[in-house]
Amino acid sequence: MKIQEALNRIYSMHQFNIKLGLDRIRELLESIGNPHSDLKFIHVAGSNGKGSTASFIASILTEAGYKVGLYTSPHFVRFNERIRINGIEIEDYYIASFINSIEQMIDKHKPTFFEITTALAFKYFFDNQPDYVVLETGLGGRLDATNVVDPLASVITSISLEHTNILGKTIEKIAFEKAGIIKQNKPVFIGALPSDAIDVIKKRADELNSTLFMYNQFAEQTENSVSLTLGNKKYHIYKSGLRGIYQLHNSALAVKVLYELFGLLDNTIINKGLMNITVNTGIEGRYEIVKDNPRIIFDAAHNPEAVSIFINEFSKEYMNYSERILIFGAMKDKDIVTMLILLKPYFTTIYAVQPEYERAAAIEELVKTGNEVGLRLLELKDYNLVIDKFAKDAYGSCLVVLGSIYLLGEIKSKMNKKNLTNR
Repeated sequence: MKIQEALNRIYSMHQFNIKLGLDRIRELLESIGNPHSDLKFIHVAGSNGKGSTASFIASILTEAGYKVGLYTSPHFVRFNERIRINGIEIEDYYIASFINSIEQMIDKHKPTFFEITTALAFKYFFDNQPDYVVLETGLGGRLDATNVVDPLASVITSISLEHTNILGKTIEKIAFEKAGIIKQNKPVFIGALPSDAIDVIKKRADELNSTLFMYNQFAEQTENSVSLTLGNKKYHIYKSGLRGIYQLHNSALAVKVLYELFGLLDNTIINKGLMNITVNTGIEGRYEIVKDNPRIIFDAAHNPEAVSIFINEFSKEYMNYSERILIFGAMKDKDIVTMLILLKPYFTTIYAVQPEYERAAAIEELVKTGNEVGLRLLELKDYNLVIDKFAKDAYGSCLVVLGSIYLLGEIKSKMNKKNLTNR
């Protein structure tokens, strides 16, 4: 089986959509020898910031000299990005070989796309034996396919009203689902969560005798930095390899996890890990400047909380540009109304596009939603024309591609082929 054939086989399982539950993944893992059972995991969940925090943890461990597996989703341009060891993506031949080996299992049990991908990651990590694996959940936590592991620690970065049709319509219900990754006698680290969420997680941690480390008890923000308490020492973070004050919070959470687990407190290693995150993990799409002049920014802000984080950074520079264009696409289960209201003051032109994904909101739906909040969105069937013209002619202006990571990946892939990015 060739790689494209294998990927087509995996992608075909999208038709079964999201099916939460652990029975299928356990059957699949049992059939391949339970490769996850002998690996050391750090498990990361959250509505926002989980990919960045997982990547900071992996990057610091890499700088400390460890062999580190990293599993994240979704991918940006290539499927292989989801599964890495010390920043190096899984090989095409391994993917093809694995999918070929479980063909009968796929036909019999109809596992989902994410379950197949998770099993692939576990097998790849088992065969390559990293010292540690940093594991990002897909959706929720309690019934997520990754929640078959017994990790060294669990991390919950943030909780907001997301995927409410699946996880629940209140912060408490969503917190309950995220808290499902907490394990007996294993520490749990949480970001700056709403008080209602903290109450739910604290109750679950107490039930499982899991030591709870709460962000607001060990970290605080000054004007342009975050300081955190590590033992009897203060550690200050002024900068990371990802832009924005919020990434300093993610950095601090990652540093605290590694200090409590391994006693890691080497300034040089930590600083290199924070600054070299892109090289060490390949993370993309977090206020990423893909072209300097004209300015093109990619941000995978996919819900109101993430949009607010984007605006916090963009507000520092948007007045530098007389023309500010936004290309916006989102999944139809998101709070699009709130996202558009937040974005409205910062752009002179907003285009509505539809990512090539079955859960994406249609262009007509985005335009209608914009009208409801007094915002005129322009339909954009072919974003290539706008981007090509902007990248070549619009010096002194700014273009932002924001929303679904699927949209960002589509556009960046095409820009790379045309040499329209900084790379």
